[in-house]
Amino acid sequence: MTAVEPGGSVPAEVDVLIVGAGISGIGTAYHLKTKRPGTSFAIVEARDALGGTWDLFRYPGVRSDSDLHTLGYEFKPWRKKHAYAGGGEILGYLHETVDEHGLRPYLHLGHRVIGASFSSDTGRWTVTLLRTSDDTMLTVTCSFFFSATGYYDYDEGYSPEFEGSDDFRGTIVHPQHWPEDLDCAGKCVVVIGSGATAVTLIPALAGVAEHVTMLQRSPSYVLGWPKENKVANALRRALPTAAADRAVRSLSIRMLHEMYRTSRRAPNLFRRLLRLRMTSVLPDDYPVDVHFNPSYDPWDQRLCVATDGDLFHAIATGEASVVTDRIARFTPTGIALESGREIEADVIVTATGLKLVPFGRIEVDVDGVPVDWHECVTYKATMLTGVPNFAFAFGYTNSSWTLKVDLTGHHLCRLLDHVDDQGYDVVTPICDDPAVGGGPFWDLTSNYLRRSADVFPTSGEGGPWSMEQNYYLDRRRLRREPVDDPALRFTRVAEPAGSSSPAGSREPPPRVPGPRSSLPQGR
Repeated sequence: MTAVEPGGSVPAEVDVLIVGAGISGIGTAYHLKTKRPGTSFAIVEARDALGGTWDLFRYPGVRSDSDLHTLGYEFKPWRKKHAYAGGGEILGYLHETVDEHGLRPYLHLGHRVIGASFSSDTGRWTVTLLRTSDDTMLTVTCSFFFSATGYYDYDEGYSPEFEGSDDFRGTIVHPQHWPEDLDCAGKCVVVIGSGATAVTLIPALAGVAEHVTMLQRSPSYVLGWPKENKVANALRRALPTAAADRAVRSLSIRMLHEMYRTSRRAPNLFRRLLRLRMTSVLPDDYPVDVHFNPSYDPWDQRLCVATDGDLFHAIATGEASVVTDRIARFTPTGIALESGREIEADVIVTATGLKLVPFGRIEVDVDGVPVDWHECVTYKATMLTGVPNFAFAFGYTNSSWTLKVDLTGHHLCRLLDHVDDQGYDVVTPICDDPAVGGGPFWDLTSNYLRRSADVFPTSGEGGPWSMEQNYYLDRRRLRREPVDDPALRFTRVAEPAGSSSPAGSREPPPRVPGPRSSLPQGR
């Protein structure tokens, strides 16, 4: 993929500043450009390339773990034969989206957001940027500040300390920083981990390496699923293009929804279905219960997808194997396990997870008071209590990320329309109920999520405060329910302090609190 040149100098003032040029930032920019053509906006990206995840990760086999009929945008349907695509294909799709919709001039790559400060007196954010090419500091003011940064640390992944790692004579690599010159041909490779990265990486290395071992502390659920959606392709042959696009997307969303709902309502049935798909490929005597039967229920942690059962085929042919055990230490020639066994390795891949950071580690304050993200409660999973004129994109953990991005972009435009129509300047979610808040930002029990729970916002159990993992519920509240919600405080900057408010306006937002006790949200 050719390098992308930034779209000129960053404007000094814009209506909306989008941080991040991955799936979320590009999708949000499309909605602003098409639904609000008079709105000025810019996209700033710390890296020197667009694409986010799909430009960063370059390990062998990197691909989507959800289908492109839903991971693709609603406004740019995925029409290729295979429903699951590699990282390069997805990156190409994002570049096509940017070019087809004229978004490249709005991109400003190599600009890292350092901090953002909101002033209630002006109703605007002042955002500090670092231009990475020459370390120049810049400032941009905006009315709305939109975070499309994702949720993990782009600088480094999570890798626990392993005793004896300095003694190992081979190569240790984390998938987030895969060396371009790493050659695994003819080598023994051990991949530590059993999440989505390991499940996609191992089949790609199998047949190239002498042998690949997936070393896991405990099993994960892995679903063997066809790479091609034959129903979708049949619909494309039978229906006009636009009708096929709608039908394919609707059916794909419904399938994901029903699969998740079945797994939660009938976990034992879902376990048996997963097992059936595995045993149809694995050898008859394979110890499935040892390596692929977790102690938790399906979707307590994210479900991994093996397209066309490729992981199971690699195991069946002997090119790959699974070891379920705990690591005692690294040795000069491999890994010693607590069981006493040692696995030989030339290359060790620590597919041990991600480091999570909220909103790109940006230092944010409101009227000089620093925002503690954990003190905030989510509002419709797009805004945060006490933070004015701020919105963010955060996709689903049980479905395609982009489904939520499209809904969030649509809602942002509806909210801006209402602000303009009523002559307001500032909108802030306010939670006055002390029983609301304290719930998790996500509903999975994965260790990498638990490790960072205390730095992310919290959620409530219902109403606008919940972090829904349900596209249909979110579609209703983000696209159909009235924007003018009682939980939102709308104000006009021109209103002098202490004066009576004109008809239709509301009281100004309170200051962002310091300690948790000063914000009534409870647990």
